Amino acid sequence: MIWNAWTLDRSVILFTAFAYLFIAAQVTLSHYRQNFHRKVMLIPVITAPLYFLVGLLAVLLNRSWLLCLFHIGMWLGILTGLSGLYLHIRGVGKRVGSYAFRNFLIGPPVLMPLLYSALGILGLIAVYGR
Repeated sequence: MIWNAWTLDRSVILFTAFAYLFIAAQVTLSHYRQNFHRKVMLIPVITAPLYFLVGLLAVLLNRSWLLCLFHIGMWLGILTGLSGLYLHIRGVGKRVGSYAFRNFLIGPPVLMPLLYSALGILGLIAVYGR
């Protein structure tokens, strides 16, 4: 493993993988705080560590099938984030006062699912940039 021979796309995949690991910790804590009252809350909790694992293995082992799996995972990550955005916005609207500004402050974090999707886009940039 020679670090100075790594290409930019390989480094970005590694960064994306670790970013999904960190976001997995945050999403797990946030959804645990809500007692996973909806089963759909388990999806990012389960998939984010998988994206980390696949990305890490794709970078370290440099196998094309792992890169293909990472590619599929990044598309799923984008879709997961966008569906989470919809659910979070809907969750804000269910609070007393509906879409009042204070509900965006204390309700489900609307920007977190966008971050989840943005990481998927970053991973796709690395995959398509090869």
